[in-house]
Amino acid sequence: MNLPFYIVDVFAEKKYTGNQLAVFLDVDALSADEMQKIAREINFAESTFITKMQPEKNYASIRIFTPEHEMQFAGHPVIGTSWVLMNKIFKNQPEKITLSVPIGEIQVHKSGDLVWLQAAQPQFFDVFSKEDFLSFSNLTSTDFDDDLQIQEVSTGSAFVIVPLKSKKALENLILDKTKMDDWLLANCQTNHRALYFYCFDQDKLYSRMICIENNQLIEDAATGSASTCLQAFLLKYYLAEIKMTNHQGDFIKRPSQIYFDGKRSATNFDIKIGGKTQFIAKGEWEV
Repeated sequence: MNLPFYIVDVFAEKKYTGNQLAVFLDVDALSADEMQKIAREINFAESTFITKMQPEKNYASIRIFTPEHEMQFAGHPVIGTSWVLMNKIFKNQPEKITLSVPIGEIQVHKSGDLVWLQAAQPQFFDVFSKEDFLSFSNLTSTDFDDDLQIQEVSTGSAFVIVPLKSKKALENLILDKTKMDDWLLANCQTNHRALYFYCFDQDKLYSRMICIENNQLIEDAATGSASTCLQAFLLKYYLAEIKMTNHQGDFIKRPSQIYFDGKRSATNFDIKIGGKTQFIAKGEWEV
């Protein structure tokens, strides 16, 4: 059995930047275990498997896998898969589609060369002390932005948002894997455990997402789900309306740009992230 697949770079201003994604079609006969093995073999941050398509309704259902586990929601797979559906698969090339993921339906639209997703309402979990991070990083107490707290936030996948004062502290960040893993296991409220560090430098937003997979520290080039959490965090504590660009991946030579467009009114969060997608390749995967 051969599976058609596409490879794209997501949140990428040009080819070979951003976050890589593999998108697989015709997966009806695959088990979850087989999808997991394929994702592990291709070894991108995530791979998606289109399990159902209704082109007449501009609708598709997908499953998302990292090399280690299945995700309930992830931003760059939703953006990248939507781009493939809109530009390569759905013949009418719609400007709006609905993509179903395990947490529910995600509304996606394109505007020019940007594809945007509408995120779910955020959940705000525990607040943490910067002293916790001194035990498993090279950060000092002066590296943190004391005007904003450290907090775990989820819009489907949870991230601990960590505000830093400077780009230098962000760039030079070093983490102890074992101690970090122990802290994440002890403190995070969901099965998805990851850290999202950010700072503002000359009015530009920079970020780094670091987690542990397969007993290794992993850094993501562009993390849409973390960006929706960061946008929610900034809307709650920083500004009630946000239009800016999140720069991620600069320090691992995969520069990415994730566009923010959000508003908060009372307890309602209108969170949208967008990005460009670059087509890289298509082929057939032999199962």
